[in-house]
Amino acid sequence: MKLPLRLTTWLTAAAAALLTAVGTAPAGADDAWRKVGGDVRSGVSGAAYEGGTAAGADLLVVHDNKRSGQRRLSRITHGEGSDVVAPITWDGPEPVDLEAIEAVPGLPGEYLALAARGIVYRLKVAGTTATVTDYSPLPAIGEGDDYESFAIVAQNGQLAATWADRGAGADRSATLYAAALTFAPWGQPQWGTVTRRAYLAPYPTDDGTRHISDITVTDSGRILASSAADAGDDGPFDSAVSDAGRVTVAANGRVRVTLAASPNVLGKFPGYKIEAVECLPGSADAFLGTDDENLGGYVRTMPLCAT
Repeated sequence: MKLPLRLTTWLTAAAAALLTAVGTAPAGADDAWRKVGGDVRSGVSGAAYEGGTAAGADLLVVHDNKRSGQRRLSRITHGEGSDVVAPITWDGPEPVDLEAIEAVPGLPGEYLALAARGIVYRLKVAGTTATVTDYSPLPAIGEGDDYESFAIVAQNGQLAATWADRGAGADRSATLYAAALTFAPWGQPQWGTVTRRAYLAPYPTDDGTRHISDITVTDSGRILASSAADAGDDGPFDSAVSDAGRVTVAANGRVRVTLAASPNVLGKFPGYKIEAVECLPGSADAFLGTDDENLGGYVRTMPLCAT
């Protein structure tokens, strides 16, 4: 995989042969990562594509803040050479620890955002305001589950959702959940039969590794999963994005998930804690966002989403 240009100018051939990472520099270095937040309250915990403009791609990003009045949502315009961050006003019951957000296919301006303990918030975003129109728990919440990921799949005229308990090191694999998704007339998400699959990240392999820190699904049904590890609020951090498997939704609404026995690592990112992965429509690019705790948040794109 191609290394950042600044590295290739000074790495010796011997050292380069040892490098397997895409993002080898620490957070804040002058490479393909761009800083979008400077403290623990401004990291990127999840992202959803909102639309495209002449200035670039607009994405809604969630922050895992927990206190009343702290920002829950921002809009990032990811342009050719810069990123513009703008606050979004949260109108409604405040969530604790938002970790993921996803656009609802076919309903412009509507999103589902997920908090770590499994509460789903349905949002209507207009301009600089996000209004909560409904909130309810996920189905089949497992003991000790801690969620950092959520994705919606649209295939054959049907919707399905996938989400995951993040797991923790060798003693707790991630659990990927999937179910058909519909909406009640009053707006509440409704779930079909839930399937579960255990998942262990191939990298990183630290004791506290979060095997799934976010997921995104390509148009063909490939599941890309980020994994992350950290040694505390000041790091060091480590993460990767892997090809985790595939999800399909049949015309009758049946959801099938097949996870890879040996997931293919698409990129390693030492120095960063990726918590947001979002495939950009009409592109092979994935938008990546980090929540690097006291070091803030960083974003970049990588061509990881080819069908």
